[in-house]
Amino acid sequence: MTRKIYKRRIEDRIKKFIKRREIICIRGARQVGKTTLLKMLEKMVKSDKAFINLDLVTHRRNLEENPIDFVERFKKPKRRLTLFLDEIQRVKDAGEKLKIIYDEFSDVKMFISGSSSLEIKTNVFPQLVGRLFVFDLFTFDFLEYISTKDDGLARILSKKQKSLKNFIEGNRNIKNVERPSFTDQFTKYLKEYLIFGGYPEVVKSNKYEEKEFILKNIYNLYLEKDIISFFRIEDTSKFEDVLRMLAFNTSNVISLSSISSDIGINYKKSEEFLTILEHSYIIYKIRPFHKNMTTEIKKSPKIYFLDIGLRNSIIDNFSKFESRTDGGALLENFVLRELITNFHGWKINYWRTTGGAEIDFILTKKDEVIPIEVKMSGNTLGKGFYSFLKRYKPKKGIIVTLDKFKKEKIEDTMIYWVPAYYI
Repeated sequence: MTRKIYKRRIEDRIKKFIKRREIICIRGARQVGKTTLLKMLEKMVKSDKAFINLDLVTHRRNLEENPIDFVERFKKPKRRLTLFLDEIQRVKDAGEKLKIIYDEFSDVKMFISGSSSLEIKTNVFPQLVGRLFVFDLFTFDFLEYISTKDDGLARILSKKQKSLKNFIEGNRNIKNVERPSFTDQFTKYLKEYLIFGGYPEVVKSNKYEEKEFILKNIYNLYLEKDIISFFRIEDTSKFEDVLRMLAFNTSNVISLSSISSDIGINYKKSEEFLTILEHSYIIYKIRPFHKNMTTEIKKSPKIYFLDIGLRNSIIDNFSKFESRTDGGALLENFVLRELITNFHGWKINYWRTTGGAEIDFILTKKDEVIPIEVKMSGNTLGKGFYSFLKRYKPKKGIIVTLDKFKKEKIEDTMIYWVPAYYI
């Protein structure tokens, strides 16, 4: 039986660079679909090509020992070759080897993938400045998730998201597709996504018990093989304690000093663990937005998880959304994940004053400042939102809800209340 392969949205962004000479690098965690994406890109190439899995020791060794011979093993004289090198971070001095190939073979195009952002940043990027385009692949976002369930709903959702994006990026009002439709279906799928996330194998499964098993397996294997083993972490129990603490505090401002004290490790070790988790695509940090150096928080980051299902696996909680006490944190984490995917080129921060006023997200690009607040319930804005409007006078603002839609104008700011899946 042939397994269905779902198109990833990032594919259209990458396709624009297929004919250019630069190396295409696809980074992401284990089992997010990097190999599948590479193979889909391979099918688009009609000229000579070779797909090499560098998890295999023999392939790795051949590339490490002599990159020139490695290429000539696959390349025919006077013909263009496209190389697909999967899991490049396994190769010792990978950047040096790739540079040799790039400089020696003008008719060789390379696509590479890697699971460790830190390893690629350290051992690949320095040697390939000006020779590399980098794309980050995450688990399925919500539109990709819906596309695996219902093509019709996916088309509708795509229009809703484009409408909101048009409002944020230029137009003052959301046009044509303002009101929510099929709310019950979208909310049902959203609540499921908030529990199990977007790992491809999890999304493809229709059984809750199977989803739980797959997520726990991904967590255990990824933790042991690609994090603890790869980064040679000796105090594994402390590392796991830090990860669990972060999972229980997702969507919150974190203090490394508090983590260090609670876990019983020094500050430097906490910092090291956080860096590893960030570069392994487990967590994502956002920094505070500040212009007033005396009244606004400037240092402490907020922590989110790049896959909500993995986060729930870490704390071993797959309870239904309606019965959870962390529903607000999950919804906020969801919004952050969608902002990362859908708003390239925008900077994402949060805002908090020393007096306690707070807004979940601030989008900025050039002189544009857009506050985004996530609300599980209620129909009124908090004091923090009004405080930000008064101080910065943004033209637009977004209130993200589970399923509400309305618009209002506060002085010169147009505010849209939208369901979370619009983001």
